[in-house]
Amino acid sequence: MLAQIDALQSEALAALAGANDAAALEAWRVAYLGANGKVKGMLGGLKDVPKDQKPAVGARLNQAKAAIEAAFEARKGEVEAGGGGAVTKDFIDVTEPGTVETRGLGRRHVISRVRDELCEVFARMGFDVAESRELEDDDHNFIKLNIPDGHPARDPNDNFYVDDARTLAKPRMLRSQTSTVQVRTMEQAVRDGGGKLLKPIRIVAPGRVYRPDAVDATHSFMFHQIEGLYVDRGVTMADLKTTLLQFARGYFGEGANVRLRPSFFPFTEPSAELDMLITLREGQPPRWIEMGGCGMVDPAVFTACGIDPEEWTGFAFGFGIERLAMGKYAIPDIRLLFENDLRFLAEI
Repeated sequence: MLAQIDALQSEALAALAGANDAAALEAWRVAYLGANGKVKGMLGGLKDVPKDQKPAVGARLNQAKAAIEAAFEARKGEVEAGGGGAVTKDFIDVTEPGTVETRGLGRRHVISRVRDELCEVFARMGFDVAESRELEDDDHNFIKLNIPDGHPARDPNDNFYVDDARTLAKPRMLRSQTSTVQVRTMEQAVRDGGGKLLKPIRIVAPGRVYRPDAVDATHSFMFHQIEGLYVDRGVTMADLKTTLLQFARGYFGEGANVRLRPSFFPFTEPSAELDMLITLREGQPPRWIEMGGCGMVDPAVFTACGIDPEEWTGFAFGFGIERLAMGKYAIPDIRLLFENDLRFLAEI
């Protein structure tokens, strides 16, 4: 058995010396070191060796196996380095430039980017970001915003009610406006003050809202709003217009302007529609674009939230984030923002 081991080692090393490329190396490996190779077969014969000779034979087998494996690794290195004649590399050089076209890196959706941009502009003006639930109750979505029973805005056909609005006193619904965040923020501030407001409130509230509108180029049943609320002593419409003007110029550039047109909303008095004069495309004249509503917080809303309207005043405003994105990036159709067309998203 010891003589057979010596002969196998000599045979293997001699055959290995003639392996000059990757294919020959692989064939040699299968023949000698593979699962059915000669070294494996020799190890299997150890069971037939007399018991008193097994230690010596086993040690010699292990020595031969180690020598053959070491010789294979050394020869493989020589061949791959070009020292063994004609060489065919069987490995991938990961440092070489790729030959397959790869997709570009992804980035945040334009709505998410615009939302963060808006919050960043208002943060520089001292506004904190507030968020709350999207599944709201009738009390916060309507009642405390001075929208009473029987108001057309509460029609079940114009809202996504989760509960039966005809039988429950306070049915739940998908919020139709982010003004609900303003209500909850004021309520929490009063609770924190032990039943009264102790310090000013200055927040913006971005988020999704839901209305069963027919989908077209400017409408969707789900869209995004950002609303602002500032409550302090002595707040006036002049503060509101100044804030909106500074926002417009901070977001759209120094050439932007704002104008307020008288309007009506149940939760603000007086109320106004907000237009912004902005340039949609470079080289084109600026245009007036309707952005949303604003006004002074109605005293009835303060009272519903536990705030004394004789001591505190404030303003509120609300924009559609999609409308701002469409204005800034000259997007002609709101549906492009939700279709996930990579060609469109790569341009914005």
